[in-house]
Amino acid sequence: MALQTPPPVLTSRALNRATLDRQLLLDRAPLSAEEAVRHLVGLQAQNTKPPYYALAARLDGFRPEDLSAVMESRRVGRMVSLRSTVHTHTAGDGLPLRLLVQSGAVDRELRMFRKGLDGVDLERLVALTVAYVEERARTPKEIREHLLLEWPEGDPQALTIAARCLVPMVQVTPRGLWGRSGQVALTTARKWFGGVDGAAGTAEALTGGGAAGERAGVGENGEGAGSGRSGGRGEGVDRGAGRELDGPGAAGLDATVLRYLRAFGPASVQDMQTWCGLTRLRPAFERLRPELLVFRDESGTELFDLPDAPRPDEDTPAPPRFLPEFDNLLLSHADRTRVVPGEHRARTWTGNQAHRVFLLDGLLAGLWHLDEGRERTVMTIEAFARPTRAQRAALTAEAERTLRLLGPQGIPYDIVLGELDE
Repeated sequence: MALQTPPPVLTSRALNRATLDRQLLLDRAPLSAEEAVRHLVGLQAQNTKPPYYALAARLDGFRPEDLSAVMESRRVGRMVSLRSTVHTHTAGDGLPLRLLVQSGAVDRELRMFRKGLDGVDLERLVALTVAYVEERARTPKEIREHLLLEWPEGDPQALTIAARCLVPMVQVTPRGLWGRSGQVALTTARKWFGGVDGAAGTAEALTGGGAAGERAGVGENGEGAGSGRSGGRGEGVDRGAGRELDGPGAAGLDATVLRYLRAFGPASVQDMQTWCGLTRLRPAFERLRPELLVFRDESGTELFDLPDAPRPDEDTPAPPRFLPEFDNLLLSHADRTRVVPGEHRARTWTGNQAHRVFLLDGLLAGLWHLDEGRERTVMTIEAFARPTRAQRAALTAEAERTLRLLGPQGIPYDIVLGELDE
């Protein structure tokens, strides 16, 4: 019997460079905002500004107006999806991805409020919510008050959470547009995205449960996830992104696995489960095993990857990058040490609030924040360890670029670089 050759080992640094490349953080990519959102399978958007900072770090020639424009044209929108948190997704990805992940964190959030939903007919709640928010966009307060008319003794918070979890809804503009403000107002994903070319999903797929959730997957109806990116990596972006959206459950999930690996790989089963909030994804990886390469990390964990995906040399330079709070680079692997040194993991959060962070040599190396005054903007950069002179110069240059793109226009700025106290 022939002996099996053990899978090759990828060092933590090799994983770091591969992931940064997939995340468009080694070299800024010549993609449009919409193409980048599609390639990255969404951007964390708990707050309104993070998607803009995320794309500014990743795209060559990006302007905040670029993302605002595709949001206003409904080609991109803000909605609850991965890990039951708000993300910015393309029209083609938003509803299918939400349906796919419904049985994970979204349903778990709903179960937390099940006691407050005793006596509530959830099908009736869905129907009332859909009719109400499709008439015109409604605030969460309006939705809650509307449902209380039907269930006056109901738990107001539980009713609101049930509507949020059972009806895939989009936060309509001007919420999320650069330089503009607007309260959260919601309509259904089908209503918001329905007239956009490339929008996926069926009109009946509203609750995300049962067969509808099982059928959904994330592809782009044959469009490459990042068409227009040149070179070998650009060819790689297309693979897996064209799988059918509305095929059988296995095909939809398999397409999403390939999309995840394209943006976050090499990765383990547990890594993808962390990213999307689902469990029991091993069968999907096993179905795809003949198409994939298999590696192991330095601790022995099995990793999967696409054969044509980039895996740069581990000595490839990684420039400084300023990332927003909740950037998916930091939240999409069970083992985050490829980007977040273990000794720094707890330093990026205060309570439930994540801080903005920056990378040096590809690793999380400190925090940053802006003080936008009327007469002056101050960007404070706090490193976990003293940077070298060359790193200070590179950080300053990247900070100046960030401020030119995203800082208040016509207002002078200062950059303060220091060390963060232990």
